[in-house]
Amino acid sequence: MSDDTPLWLFADQLGPAVHGGEHAHREVLLVEATSALTKRRYHRQKLHLVLSALRHAHRDLGDRATLINADTYTDALRRFHRPVLVHEPTSHAAEKFVHRLRKDGLVADVLPTATFALPRKDFRDWAGDRTHFRMEDFYRDQRRRFDVLMEGKDPVGNRWNYDEDNREPPPKKQKTLDVPAPYKPREDDIDDAVRRDLDRMDLNTVGADGPRLFAVTPTEAKRALTRFIDHRLPVFGRYEDAIMGDDWAMAHSLLSVPFNLGVLHPLDAVDAAERAYRDKTAPLAAVEGFIRQILGWREYMWHLYWHFGPDYTSGNNELNARTPLPAWWTDLDADAVTAQCLRHALAGVRDRGWTHHIQRLMVLGSHALQRGYRPDELTDWFATAYVDGFRWVMPTNVVGMSQHADGGLLATKPYTSGGAYINKMSDHCGDCDFDPKKRLGDDACPFTAGYWAFSHRHRDLLARNHRTRRVVSSMERLNDLEAVVEQESARDRF
Repeated sequence: MSDDTPLWLFADQLGPAVHGGEHAHREVLLVEATSALTKRRYHRQKLHLVLSALRHAHRDLGDRATLINADTYTDALRRFHRPVLVHEPTSHAAEKFVHRLRKDGLVADVLPTATFALPRKDFRDWAGDRTHFRMEDFYRDQRRRFDVLMEGKDPVGNRWNYDEDNREPPPKKQKTLDVPAPYKPREDDIDDAVRRDLDRMDLNTVGADGPRLFAVTPTEAKRALTRFIDHRLPVFGRYEDAIMGDDWAMAHSLLSVPFNLGVLHPLDAVDAAERAYRDKTAPLAAVEGFIRQILGWREYMWHLYWHFGPDYTSGNNELNARTPLPAWWTDLDADAVTAQCLRHALAGVRDRGWTHHIQRLMVLGSHALQRGYRPDELTDWFATAYVDGFRWVMPTNVVGMSQHADGGLLATKPYTSGGAYINKMSDHCGDCDFDPKKRLGDDACPFTAGYWAFSHRHRDLLARNHRTRRVVSSMERLNDLEAVVEQESARDRF
């Protein structure tokens, strides 16, 4: 590899961890490939964010950068006329493509991914011959490895996990959490041009256009991180699992997009959060909860994506879920939905391409699990309809965590609930036509009734699992179970 070999950046590798440091002297190639924009039905705002990030990188890198518009990446590389250096891409398909380009002489060398804390080879060593995985084990090793929230060999506070302190329901008699607003980037001439170009291309997208809500440059990402740490982190932990209809962002960081574009490195966010605890400007429970999301869960999902291999999504459907996604779901037709929790979640995806993790797992994911939606279709939907849904993010989150389609390889039990959980953790149920306490009748909550129908359908699997066998015992004591199951098999209104 020549010391002056140009560096090709994918759209999720746009930060200084990739093009700075030892590579700061290299020329940079950026590519806008029409085929990548049209390959799937993406959210309109997702395409805007990706193009805005690429074009801002081109502007910010100045004379170093060349931006080529082409039908395909291969066309662009051939027009560039020189072999390029590239970091490992973030999906199986892209990795296979890059290695094919290397055989064709268009790529000179492939370097390790630079946008995560733990190198892939180190995770392989950690995983060893494990057949089942616990995120908590991985997370504790991450804390030790990177010396985060540690006092010598022990965790600060003598506890590794403060999850129990971070499960408060939304405050009563409030419409919003009443914390300072998240950082909002200021759109510029690049965003104006992106919007005009997307209009002109007339792509088959989903969701509404709207103002850019997420950071797409390293400078914006630093501002977004600082805003979160200084003004929102202290409240984040307590309410991280709560949902409020008039407060879509709550106290969440909104950093998933800059993380997944590569313009913010996870260790920078972890370091900033730990400093807030050490400086006594944020409580330990909130800081630990945020760090666990970044250094624990996000890194864990990334590495398991590679560890489980390219057939993980297509090869796992343990619960035999065969129902295609309904049109109101794929079209984000929130107005066709009656249940307030489901309507608000779909509207959030429609209007912003984003909802926080509890709406993803315990509203959208739980509904899909109860109704037996196909996990492969659901994985693709989350990856295309969410602005932070890159290809590596969703398989383990959806197939493993949300849909239990891998039979427990990742998570020890299916994650679903009746309406009581949603009633406790949100302010939706009071204004809903459905009653979370009812499982039978016209106003029966589709989550409450759906929970028992799901439990009945998979009673053998649940009875074998020590974490869920009590569900089966409770179900068998229901005197109206047969009627509930029949009702839910015919339900066409949610």
